[in-house]
Amino acid sequence: MRKILYVLVFITTLLSACTGGGEPTPTPNPLPEKAVLSFPEQNSLCTQGKVLSATQSSLIFKWNSAANTDSYEFNLKNLLTGVIATSTVTASQLEVNLLVTTPYSWWVVSKSTKSTIGTQSDTWKFYNSGPGILSYAPYPAEITYPSMMQNVEAADGSVTLNWLASDVDNDIISYDVYLGTFVTPGLYKSAITTTNLTGVAVLSGNVYYWKVITKDSKGNTSDSGLFQFKVN
Repeated sequence: MRKILYVLVFITTLLSACTGGGEPTPTPNPLPEKAVLSFPEQNSLCTQGKVLSATQSSLIFKWNSAANTDSYEFNLKNLLTGVIATSTVTASQLEVNLLVTTPYSWWVVSKSTKSTIGTQSDTWKFYNSGPGILSYAPYPAEITYPSMMQNVEAADGSVTLNWLASDVDNDIISYDVYLGTFVTPGLYKSAITTTNLTGVAVLSGNVYYWKVITKDSKGNTSDSGLFQFKVN
């Protein structure tokens, strides 16, 4: 009888060791949720805000509070210069000084002290208007393919160039594409009325540089900035 008791105790101890002693598995901390942007609105012409000078105004950016979030990383990009300004706030709004007659994009990253991973919002664009301005330059074209430093296949010796474009006036009339193997590419094709260019001849092993100039009916222009890709 005593031997049977010893065997039962041994089996019970073994099972307890295999199951980790019944300790509960810790619950992982939830990730911060994605913030929803609210103002200034996507692709909007922003005439609100406080005028500071002939060249500057201030604007209060707003977004909806995100769950599981302790702070927000606010990002503002000047689409003419490419410069990004970043601030950290705990509230779901921030007042920022801006240049007038300038296009911007902005986004917010939700952060938590309980997580090393942040969650990024959508990215919105807007044009910060100035007093008396009746027409506005298009937003710089967004290069979609080939993107920066991308390696591309060109089995038939050609590639298709793609980009996106928008304008608060909705009066874009054409695009000029610059393309070449030098960092200052020459004009490849002008007065394009679509947001892609097919059958662009390329050579394997070459690095190409390209950009898009967007034009509107008032004579305003914008520059996508220089991109490069390599042909395999």
